[in-house]
Amino acid sequence: MNNKINTKENLIETAAKLFETKGYYATGLNEILAESGAPKGSLYYHFPKGKEQLALAAIYSEGEKIKSKVLVSLQNIENPVEAIVSIIEIIATAIDSDQKTKDMTISLIALETYLTSDVLRNACLEIYTSLENIYAEKLIKSGIDKDNAYKLGCVISEMIEGGITYSLVKKNGNPLRLIAEQIPRLLTI
Repeated sequence: MNNKINTKENLIETAAKLFETKGYYATGLNEILAESGAPKGSLYYHFPKGKEQLALAAIYSEGEKIKSKVLVSLQNIENPVEAIVSIIEIIATAIDSDQKTKDMTISLIALETYLTSDVLRNACLEIYTSLENIYAEKLIKSGIDKDNAYKLGCVISEMIEGGITYSLVKKNGNPLRLIAEQIPRLLTI
């Protein structure tokens, strides 16, 4: 049983890594199998509906990692402005280091599949909405009224996602740092 779980998790991790670096459409099932070392039968055992089902599992897996990182960062710093700026700086530094977004965003698969797969688009939307809500809850705890907190949570999440894309294109974290500089102005607490 444990081996089956490890094989399934290995397939999900491998698919997530390949979707992040190569994209959903440029990644084939044979490549996922070769990279993971899993037998072909195990892929269809765990994901009988194929690539889209595997991508769905990868989105949720990556989404949980992203949410976990954000939650830990927000819990470690009481001041919401400092906490959000810290999260942005962590992402900017990671992009400076290796221009990879491992466990930071699901934007590539979201951008690639939003017109062709409602299943994957909705999963991405669910992750994005969860992140918005995490930011909003932090703001509510600091005294911002609920309605404004949820609007600001949405704006913060959107700024970070856009900043990640722009930083990757520029091959440095400076666009994210510019966003971080604006957070105190946005969140006058």
